Amino acid sequence: MNGKRDYYETLGVNRGASEEEVKKAYRKLALKYHPDRNPGDKQSEERFKEISEAYQVLVDAEKRAQYDQFGHAAFGDGGPFRGGFDFTTGFEDIFGDIFGEFFGAGTGRRRTRVRGEDLRYQMDLTFEEAVFGAEKKVKVPRQGRCDTCQGTGCKPGTSPRTCPSCRGRGQVSFQQGFFNVSRTCAQCRGEGTIIGDPCPACNGQGRVRKFHTLSIKIPPGVDSGSRLKLRGEGESGASGGPPGDLYVDIQVAPHPLFIRDGLDIICEIPISFVQAALGAEIDVPTLEGKVKMKIPAGTQSGKVFRLKGKGVRDVQGYRQGDQLVRAVVETPTHLTPRQKELLRELAALGGEEVHPLSKGFFDKVKQIFG
Repeated sequence: MNGKRDYYETLGVNRGASEEEVKKAYRKLALKYHPDRNPGDKQSEERFKEISEAYQVLVDAEKRAQYDQFGHAAFGDGGPFRGGFDFTTGFEDIFGDIFGEFFGAGTGRRRTRVRGEDLRYQMDLTFEEAVFGAEKKVKVPRQGRCDTCQGTGCKPGTSPRTCPSCRGRGQVSFQQGFFNVSRTCAQCRGEGTIIGDPCPACNGQGRVRKFHTLSIKIPPGVDSGSRLKLRGEGESGASGGPPGDLYVDIQVAPHPLFIRDGLDIICEIPISFVQAALGAEIDVPTLEGKVKMKIPAGTQSGKVFRLKGKGVRDVQGYRQGDQLVRAVVETPTHLTPRQKELLRELAALGGEEVHPLSKGFFDKVKQIFG
């Protein structure tokens, strides 16, 4: 009777295990018992051979079917798979990550797809563009395909040649213990080819920096500090990798009349002494043009009036702010003698200079200081 352990038992999987489960179990055991992790340990070396043999059978559908039917006899002298097992080849599908841990390199030719870098662009907007939205055309410098070599990196009329180090495989092999290990070729970096005559325009890179024109829609309601994200408009990726994104940072110029406070707009309106005292109807500028606003009699300087719905609409379009109008009473200057005389008469009729606000102020001073 054959003294070998059951292959399923060796890998610690059941008979109905999937191919992925077999690979997962083998990867775990191979990392544990690999000779390079256990130098000089004969027991680990034998265990490694045992689990490798079991893996070769159970990962192969045909061999596994024969093993399930005939057991170890399928691999004896009279079996369909006689000839033993090769422990140095045939494991690239499972050892890529194992060798990467041992030696810092994987097996198999793989071109690493690298995502392109993100770009940032500062966009200056007028106050009105930020409030109402706009469509702006911008030129963004970024890497693009070289038109001289059409992205090949080669001088026009030439083409890449096979790498002499790896002979086009993208890998070089070396002996590590009793394994042949493949590593990415350092000369061609896994491409399998090298550029003998680089393109003079891009120096063999296949890409050059150029300006790309974009039309960017600015939604209404943005403000300084807002950031827009444009997917896929960043630097192009390497080796077929996806492009990065473009981030647009908004900077809004100040307005000569309006100050923004969130969704509200603040505006100061000068009114005369007479308008404040007697009341008036004045024109008030808003974001959408002039509107009429009543100034009640007796308005004090600093009084704030609210114009509903005359502010900024938020970016989502759900809410709209108001306009706050602050009245600033202008003190008359450069008075004529007649105007001065009339003001003195007014003061006398009012009881010298006793007015509601000043009276309240001086009463408080008298209470405090006596």
